[in-house]
Amino acid sequence: MCLLKKLLAGIVAISVSAVVFTIPKTADAQKVLIRVQSVIPSKADEVVMLKDFAANVSALTNGDVTIEVLPAGAIVGVKETLEAVDKGLVEAGFAWTHYWSGYHPAAMLFGSPVAGAGVGIDNIAWISWYMNAGGRELYDQLWKEMDMNIKGLMLQPVGPEALGWFKEPINNMEDFRKLRFRAPPGIPGQTYKDIGVAAVAMGGGDILPALEKGVIDAAEWCCPKPDLTFGFYKILKNYYLQGLHQVVVNADMYINGDVWKSLTPHQQKAMEVAADASLIRSLSYRIYENGKALKILTEQHGVILRDTPPDYFTEYMAAAKATLEKNAAENAFFKKVWDSQKAFAAIAVPFWAGAQTSNAKLGMAYARSVKK
Repeated sequence: MCLLKKLLAGIVAISVSAVVFTIPKTADAQKVLIRVQSVIPSKADEVVMLKDFAANVSALTNGDVTIEVLPAGAIVGVKETLEAVDKGLVEAGFAWTHYWSGYHPAAMLFGSPVAGAGVGIDNIAWISWYMNAGGRELYDQLWKEMDMNIKGLMLQPVGPEALGWFKEPINNMEDFRKLRFRAPPGIPGQTYKDIGVAAVAMGGGDILPALEKGVIDAAEWCCPKPDLTFGFYKILKNYYLQGLHQVVVNADMYINGDVWKSLTPHQQKAMEVAADASLIRSLSYRIYENGKALKILTEQHGVILRDTPPDYFTEYMAAAKATLEKNAAENAFFKKVWDSQKAFAAIAVPFWAGAQTSNAKLGMAYARSVKK
């Protein structure tokens, strides 16, 4: 028996040695530099998380793949970012998918599905659709529909975004409609116009000067942390957290297709694994950072949290649904993606919404106790 054990141990040792010997060493893989031009300033939280993703890719490839993050406009203008990646002028780009809705309306359903795609999908449920119910495959198809030589990696879910900042409290939609309001571009902003709000699209850096000059009366940008950074509290003190225009917001990275194909299977897998990890790392990062920022806004800057008027939700939802139906009727791929989200929502949302109600009531009970 002892002899048999020794023989088996020897066979196992030889087999393991053979396996180890036949696996290519990462050190022999081609060294790759991927420059990523972002559409936002280098100090933004999104860039902080993008660099975290880059560090993970480097670690998983033993340093063979280096991702260098370039600021907005480093090589081409912000609006030219996607085409620059497609043409190979820069290896990769970073933005929000819905930035490219001008190329294809379905980009909105990946980057910023208005009002939760009209079917109650929040940022966590969206990730479930993307990872488990066909969303990833449709996302890959999006670039083919755009005729872009691009491999996309979904990295950073954000949301829900706040309704925004107001000088005076708004009690109903009639109060809202009296104001000139900075809103997101594209379908979310158009939906505000559809319900009679004077929506104005502008870049983040232009919002505070526009408020100071009276060009606009109220504004939205994102969430407590970015909003604190932009300093909207210096002019406006009424803050409404509950909004529908961007319940889900996703930032992603676009890699030139030829660059992607030049990577080894191991390098590609490392980037995909790091991208999936970035989804939860980004969510967790945002919760804590926004919590700290909200505490600063309310305790140090006199910001007052308000509840969004009930008629906002009914009006915005109805307008969003009409917009989604219109786009689905006009574009086959938009319909395909939206049908997929609706099929997912029919199964997942009744459970998730019910479960989240418990979480929300639990959290609000604690939040009220903290105020006392």
